Amino acid sequence: ESPLTTSNLLSSTFYLIGIPGYEAAHCWISIPFCLLYLIGIVGNSTILHIIRTDPSLHEPMYYFLAMLSFTDMGMSLSTLPTMLRIFWFNANAITFDACVTQMFFIHSLSLMESSVLLAMAFDRYVAICNPLRYSTILTPQRIAKIGVAAFLRSAFCMIPLLVRLAYFPFCRSHVLSHSYCLHQDMIRLACADTKFNVIYGLVLITVLWGFDSLGILVSYIFILRSVLSIASREERLKALNTCASHICAVLILYVPMIGLSIVHRFAKHASPLVHILMAHIYLLVPPVLNPIIYSVKTKQIRRGVVRLLAPKRICSILG
Repeated sequence: ESPLTTSNLLSSTFYLIGIPGYEAAHCWISIPFCLLYLIGIVGNSTILHIIRTDPSLHEPMYYFLAMLSFTDMGMSLSTLPTMLRIFWFNANAITFDACVTQMFFIHSLSLMESSVLLAMAFDRYVAICNPLRYSTILTPQRIAKIGVAAFLRSAFCMIPLLVRLAYFPFCRSHVLSHSYCLHQDMIRLACADTKFNVIYGLVLITVLWGFDSLGILVSYIFILRSVLSIASREERLKALNTCASHICAVLILYVPMIGLSIVHRFAKHASPLVHILMAHIYLLVPPVLNPIIYSVKTKQIRRGVVRLLAPKRICSILG
């Protein structure tokens, strides 16, 4: 093998890290991570199976929930391979192509989750503010188009950033600061003018997440106004209860995201452990907590889970 080939191979190889300073305990640290991944993947797979097999759940609200579960499961599966390789086999090398592929899925699915939550907010708005036209506005064909649009919006927005990465020389350290590839992590290693990537990335996040969060907020303003006009207190609580799971899902995504942004912006000199912990919370918490919340708060999903886990006789007793 020629020195030139070896040099090219090394220049296209990056190195991920686990928990700095705790390399000797990586096997033990992997246990809670594996448990969280297991809960997230099994939980979201269960929700997808329940929605697919129960005809009574073939409604707009549950189609959007299936999109959320699919996105969450994709997020878990995107980061799982590299994390397990690091914690179990101390194999931290990753090629540039594999790194960019992982980066594409992590960032695209993260953006897609935000747009799915916006679609779910619109679903709740139509269900509460315009119930008589609910089934005619949110037809299966329209829901499918919303899902495709959410995916395409997220995917196409990431392409300019990732294409430009292929033209950057990486002459500094090739050591990344997480167990998976993130765009903001890789561009700091580039020996080139990364102004476009920095500005485009910032504008992308601000516009897409800003638009989604504003849409969610406006939907809930209309929902609240509609709910407060209902005379019966019991009916008001019932209407708001249908939104509880969605509100939790929104908080679970946006609170860690804001926390991670604050840490990156204002705590650059903080311990690397702080940055790593915040990134893990941001990527792991939504896929783990969303299926739990929807299973606890949504009667139909809860009944489906019981039907899967318990014998038919117990299901008949529970109604």
